[in-house]
Amino acid sequence: MTLSEIRAAAIAPALALLPARMNSPQAEALLLAIGLQESSLIHRRQVGGPARGLWQFEQGGGVRGVLLHPLSRPHALAVCEARGIAPVPSAVYAVLEHDDILAAAFARLLLWTDPAPLPEVGEVANGWDYYQRTWRPGKPHRDRWDDCYARTMDELQEVADAR
Repeated sequence: MTLSEIRAAAIAPALALLPARMNSPQAEALLLAIGLQESSLIHRRQVGGPARGLWQFEQGGGVRGVLLHPLSRPHALAVCEARGIAPVPSAVYAVLEHDDILAAAFARLLLWTDPAPLPEVGEVANGWDYYQRTWRPGKPHRDRWDDCYARTMDELQEVADAR
């Protein structure tokens, strides 16, 4: 899928399930860049690893964290109810690979758990820091981030130009 298709089919519907204050250009930019970084927005099952979904969540890591964190839990429960999924790590994990809306919602909720404000759109280095803090990747690839973020900026600029 293209970035436009991901935005329309996964990110926009996911953000619609969450409070309006979670929907911002900053959130959308990070969701796109992190999705590109984690899975190239192609791999719903981690190559050689346990993570699932386009944002690559592990059952005992991001899934469990979003379901239990006091800032994300109430919203995660509402998202699970809306998607017809039991709000337990094993059930969410099992569905993430096939439900891009659920995956995008959980990705946004993981960002929500960080007390720092989201970086402004275009702040590549601050975006990297935010990603590292929230995703805690086992093998971070900083060299890929700049390209992922640049692709995100190109997508968002195309959308702005079309308006």
